[in-house]
Amino acid sequence: MKEYALLTAAALLAGCGGASEKKTDEAAVEYFQVDPATAGSIAGKVTFTGKKPVLKKIRMEDEEDCLKARSGNEPMDPSVTVNEDGTLRNVLVYVKSGLEGKKFAPVEMPLTFDQRGCMFAPRVLGIQVNQPLKVTNSDPVTHNVHPMPRVNREWNQGQPSGADPVERQFSQVEGPFPVKCNVHAWMRAYFVVLDHPYYAVTGDSGTFELKNLPPGEYTLEAWQERYPAQIQKVTVAAGGASTADFTFQGE
Repeated sequence: MKEYALLTAAALLAGCGGASEKKTDEAAVEYFQVDPATAGSIAGKVTFTGKKPVLKKIRMEDEEDCLKARSGNEPMDPSVTVNEDGTLRNVLVYVKSGLEGKKFAPVEMPLTFDQRGCMFAPRVLGIQVNQPLKVTNSDPVTHNVHPMPRVNREWNQGQPSGADPVERQFSQVEGPFPVKCNVHAWMRAYFVVLDHPYYAVTGDSGTFELKNLPPGEYTLEAWQERYPAQIQKVTVAAGGASTADFTFQGE
């Protein structure tokens, strides 16, 4: 009995030691740190040329609360939004390759995805793996958020007016993939999930900037929901500021 007790205690100690060692190994993940002395950047503009597509007005006459939320203003289809200066909005520009072997620390700051004026805001959302996503409903009507990924888990969440925010995460790199509202068929957005922070979505100015990049050779992709994606190779020198412009051609 004494020998059995000693063997059991030794086994328990060994097991505890093994678990502790495994936990230590998991906690010892080394994340890539960008050297600020050599970090560079890529900036550019996305323009639109050619004939603009004919976009229809989104009809909301059967949704009085939606019209009230928009002060009676029915929006145009935002799938191709060209700014007054000829630049293009809602284009996702991100590093497609060139960061292999680098693991970046997870982001704890949540991103907000809102339902406002019976439209999703923003139209295109970039988010990092396991970064918190906070879904809110600023409208006086019930909405539904239904992302449709193929790699990550699909979910379908109803959200009444005044409800608490819905919090979700995506565990795998993927995208872009569509998001829809099962209540209002015109509501649509797109998510892309990345394992690094080097992405941007163009806005009113049609410009983008990717800061704090380590020196290297990169492939950028400019993605727009209606036109084929564009690829461009860019070299970032130590401390350098590179430029990459994209042009989408209308029909």
